[in-house]
Amino acid sequence: MSPVTIRCFDWDRDRQAAEELDVSCEVGSPLVTVTMGDPLCRVRNSPAYQMLVAELGSKIVGVIRGSIKTVIVGTSQATIGYILGLRVSPLHRRLGIAFLLVCAIEKWFSSNSVEYAYMATQKTNLPSINLFTNKLNYIKFRQPVILVNTVGRQPIPIPSNVTVINLSVDEATSLYNKQMRCSAEFFPLDIDSILKNNLSLGTFVACPKDESWPTAKSWAVLSVWNSCKVFKLRLGRVPWYFVALAKLSRIMESALLPCFKIRAVPDIFSVFGFYFLYGLHGVGPDAGLMMEVLCNFVHNMAVKVKDSEMIVAELGGNDELRKHVPHWKCIFSSEDLWCIKALEGEGGSQAAVPGWVKAAAPPELFVDPREL
Repeated sequence: MSPVTIRCFDWDRDRQAAEELDVSCEVGSPLVTVTMGDPLCRVRNSPAYQMLVAELGSKIVGVIRGSIKTVIVGTSQATIGYILGLRVSPLHRRLGIAFLLVCAIEKWFSSNSVEYAYMATQKTNLPSINLFTNKLNYIKFRQPVILVNTVGRQPIPIPSNVTVINLSVDEATSLYNKQMRCSAEFFPLDIDSILKNNLSLGTFVACPKDESWPTAKSWAVLSVWNSCKVFKLRLGRVPWYFVALAKLSRIMESALLPCFKIRAVPDIFSVFGFYFLYGLHGVGPDAGLMMEVLCNFVHNMAVKVKDSEMIVAELGGNDELRKHVPHWKCIFSSEDLWCIKALEGEGGSQAAVPGWVKAAAPPELFVDPREL
């Protein structure tokens, strides 16, 4: 067999082959990513990014993406690299190609002064976990929870005793730096760039109507990212009876379900988009209630958008607000597993694992919407 070559992705040369490879690797998956002709869609909003391909002969047999940013970790800051979109052709697995791709993206990280590399996968993806932990010396790090809610056809009433405020970018930046910079793990130093991005639809605060913002005793905040404009999803393997029940619920929705306040399952069996909630934070005894109101407010935003059928949030496994984010447990809601590695120090030696990696997870984890 000819040697495998790892090189940078070339848009004109590799775009079609990379997209076809992504599709072939998704066969049999419960949830399929649709890149809409842009293999770079999941990283191109990051401050720095790279995509590498593995070439065997003249055939693309593997791809990997990576992005770089600076975040708060523990009591200091660090430059970290995120690995995502690792794919190897089903016909070329168990040949060490994934290992070569990860090593190559780690080398790119190191050339850009990255101190730590991390990846995220489903807890059930044992081949991926074994690759990173057994062969590449990553350690299991955090277990955030992914919460998914459907978007109905009708808006949800917002309580009259709660006020929802749309913050300006400057106000949102100031609030996040004040409230989450020191408490949320992986808080990005360029939070202003995220909030200014055209995909960020706004930052919203909810507080009791009889209390004024920002002096309210209880309040909650979140921001909304329009992932519909980045990539879309579709369900892969779904039981036939679930499809039938979903169709039946939509037929009955206009006649019966509004009376019972039950939301029909939207058409998620073809390609659909979603809104992503990030920067979730709350203060005060009624913070959970305020967060529920905000989530319903975003639902009502999504009702007006044709392609948005889901609302997704990812929170730290110990975050109390996860109990107050509406979600359907039967649709994707699951736990991720993040694994992390300290990259090589001077002289090529393996860097020591810092204390914040070994420490118990803080309640809040900032999940960057640019890295979905």
